Amino acid sequence: MLDFLTTILENNRNKGIYPNKKKSEIFVKKLFHTLFTPNQDVLNDVIFLKKEYEKLKILLYEIFIELNINKKNSDTLTRVFFQEVPNIYQTLIIDANAILKSDPAATIIEEIFLSYPGFFATALYRIAHQLWIQKIPIIPRLITEYAHSKTGVDIHASATIGEAFAIDHGTGIVIGSSTEIGDKVKIYQGVTLGAIYVDKKLANTKRHPTIEDKVTIYAGATVLGGETIIGHDSVLGGNVWVTKSIPPFSIVYQKNEIKMRNNSPFPDPINYMI
Repeated sequence: MLDFLTTILENNRNKGIYPNKKKSEIFVKKLFHTLFTPNQDVLNDVIFLKKEYEKLKILLYEIFIELNINKKNSDTLTRVFFQEVPNIYQTLIIDANAILKSDPAATIIEEIFLSYPGFFATALYRIAHQLWIQKIPIIPRLITEYAHSKTGVDIHASATIGEAFAIDHGTGIVIGSSTEIGDKVKIYQGVTLGAIYVDKKLANTKRHPTIEDKVTIYAGATVLGGETIIGHDSVLGGNVWVTKSIPPFSIVYQKNEIKMRNNSPFPDPINYMI
């Protein structure tokens, strides 16, 4: 038993970078909470809000230190990230308003902040994407996988997504790492934006589709391939399978056939005896 435990210690020591997963989750939860769902005491006191914001900076700095990034670079990376937070916030406000505008079930924007899993997944993606831009290892993936575990929405941190992005329902959505999505795009549950096939040699190539502006993709649709482009102002119907480019202003849907049976009663069922 002692030999086995020693092996575990040695294997984990040899892994190198080993961040605190829980701390990354706490950071992103607190940042989301501060930006969109602050407590009443925070709303009543800007000094208190500033203190909470400074705590977030310290927490992110500590996460960078645990990644074996030196103090000077950790300080710089923290400063750069928080310089971008106002831009992330404004983009997310645009996202939330797009949901409010398009979803008849949404009554006020606060409802979206508090209860919409698609918005939560989008917010965590945008936070993770900024860290990915800054070439922070592992942490962007931890953040998007935390969102995945909470919402069922799987967005890779390196995907590129424009403004006014709306996810409705959300469960089962997959957006691959090299996906490019334009502005005013709406996606429903069960949509996959993926690769035609998976090969490790393709890691640094564009394997996932491009979705241009003002596209709506309904539930269960699958769009595959790095050369696949969905032209702007198009609509993809539910459960379609697309592996070739679609021109702008297209409507893609499956043809359903309904056959009417006659009025004769069903035959007696066969009685199987086992």
